[in-house]
Amino acid sequence: MKTSRSSRFTPRRRIVLGVFAALLLLVGWLHFTGAAGTRGMPLKEMDWNGDGKAGMEEWLQSIYAVVVHKTVDGPRECSTYAWRRDDSTIRVDCRTVVKPATPDK
Repeated sequence: MKTSRSSRFTPRRRIVLGVFAALLLLVGWLHFTGAAGTRGMPLKEMDWNGDGKAGMEEWLQSIYAVVVHKTVDGPRECSTYAWRRDDSTIRVDCRTVVKPATPDK
């Protein structure tokens, strides 16, 4: 007598798994290409057009249209925000990071 076993992965589960895998790949690709939205920037700082307000449109731009280039020069760390299409600079944020002193040997 044969017993019929249903698969654990029904077509619906396969579709959901595929969607999640595609979203994970998309977020990984965005982070790899330097999207500003994946770099931990708060929403209130995403005012790309300089009108004093950061809304949903600018948040979406931080994902697909704005990239960030990070540079380190000694204790100074700078983030240059630029448009993805032509690499024109939107703004540059710099800060000085004080690192703990290392003991001399």
